[in-house]
Amino acid sequence: MSSTPPTPTAPRAARRLPLAAALRLGRPSDIWFKPALSVVAAVAPPSLFLVALGRLDLAMYTMAGSLCALYAHNRPYAARARVLAWVVLGMLGGLAVSLAAASLTRNAVVLVTVGALLAAVQKALCDATRVGPPGHVILTFVSSASLFVPQTLGQIPGHLALAAAAGAWAYLVGMAPAPLRPHGPERRATAQALNTAAAYAGTGGTGDGHTGARAAAYAAVQAAWQSLLSTGDRPSATRRALERLVVRAEVALAAPADADPERLRAWAGALRGTGTVPHTDDPRADAAELLGVAAERATPPRPLWTRLGPLTPIAVRTALGCALAGYVSLALGIGRPYWALVTAASLYQANVTLTWNRAVQRVVGNLAGVLLFAAVVPVAHLGPLALVLCCLLCNFGAEALIGRNYWLGTVCVTPLALLVTEFAGHQPPGDLITERAVDTLVGALVGFAAAVAVTNRRAGDRVERALTTADRAREHAARLLAGPRPAPAALDAARRGLAAALVDLRAAADTASGEWWQRAPDQERVVLAEQSGHRTLAATVRRQGLLPDPGTGTNTEDVRP
Repeated sequence: MSSTPPTPTAPRAARRLPLAAALRLGRPSDIWFKPALSVVAAVAPPSLFLVALGRLDLAMYTMAGSLCALYAHNRPYAARARVLAWVVLGMLGGLAVSLAAASLTRNAVVLVTVGALLAAVQKALCDATRVGPPGHVILTFVSSASLFVPQTLGQIPGHLALAAAAGAWAYLVGMAPAPLRPHGPERRATAQALNTAAAYAGTGGTGDGHTGARAAAYAAVQAAWQSLLSTGDRPSATRRALERLVVRAEVALAAPADADPERLRAWAGALRGTGTVPHTDDPRADAAELLGVAAERATPPRPLWTRLGPLTPIAVRTALGCALAGYVSLALGIGRPYWALVTAASLYQANVTLTWNRAVQRVVGNLAGVLLFAAVVPVAHLGPLALVLCCLLCNFGAEALIGRNYWLGTVCVTPLALLVTEFAGHQPPGDLITERAVDTLVGALVGFAAAVAVTNRRAGDRVERALTTADRAREHAARLLAGPRPAPAALDAARRGLAAALVDLRAAADTASGEWWQRAPDQERVVLAEQSGHRTLAATVRRQGLLPDPGTGTNTEDVRP
């Protein structure tokens, strides 16, 4: 008999289904008013124009294009121009498929199947390209609703033209602030990175809540780099100054005990408005630290197909859950099964635990929303203009509130979706309220069941790959540090690569921890990899001379790890 002790297996993670935590309100987004005002500006002119023509029945097509104004508010304007163009094209593509299907068949089962497949494609593409918020849900709502509108092939070009015209207007609305604040999105992302780095530095790297603060800060810094590097063009003087500030945030994360939180917050505050970007007063480090940034800017992005592969389980969940939700709705005799389909599509997040949270939020928000609709519908029935104004208020409220919690935003989204059905003519409010409530429950229950049934076996593999990547990035940085005079560009690129690997590792571990029917990730290995990686990051910033000397105000030089 062998005396070798058995290899312990990783325990399955404890699964909890929280309720109160899913409904807890957070702080509103710093720019909550921007998407809220943008969607009103994009929806109002086409809708009011149709009111003047007496053709409000066509408003659902213009609404499809107008809703594109919700996207890309966090992107620099050069990148936003590309993203908005693709969103408009994606919206038109999904609408065209739906209208063609609606004109070719009235078989509800076929239409639900088409809607489910479209939802899965939209979910995978939006996640792979990180288009969001609001992600795929708006696209799925438009394409699914269009499947159940009576249509002929001859009407399709005209309806697509209306959507395209409204989409072009939404594009202009989204790009309108560029002349006034050409670097506004980058400034906001940099300020967020500095503020979260200051919060982590305030813990000294060991105080209460330091783990969560560190993860949030690294994610914010990574988001700031993605914003600054997304344009791909030759950086302006303003963007270079912002890059230096993000480097200072990185330095604070690597060595929080040596950072000055108040100085970081002061830099973040100075980025509000359109004033001059503050300088870091670190001229010796500027040239070295930005060499790695230039090298990263020249690196081509990963091909789309490599990003789609890991999303296969989520896409399968979406297709299966949406299809089953629609079929159950049909079996119950509901006239608008796309409501159940869209409810299911809105649930799917990175793992089952987050999907449960979204299901709770969706049900609570929708049920509260139908009560709001009951209060609003008498006003909407006063006339076409009143109906449009009610839709505009719901649009504004949804975007103003959804940043605090998803359920709060859906309180306004639900009456908006119900009011859209009124464009073609008044509907019995009692029937609408009943059908929407039933479809919400069906979509949430069936959609969540599909998420539980379709396991994400790749979640654990992704943690292993992330651990391997983080270890290799740390070893590469350590080898450079061991050399007598590492090239500044190489050391900076290694530092940024290690930081990105640690962000990916934390995201992979969090995703796997919330995935059911899978072994929980080896948290000890993850924590050890993070600790050693952060120690190496601290060594790299000291070696680069990026840490200020508290006694002299100068930079330390050639500090060995």
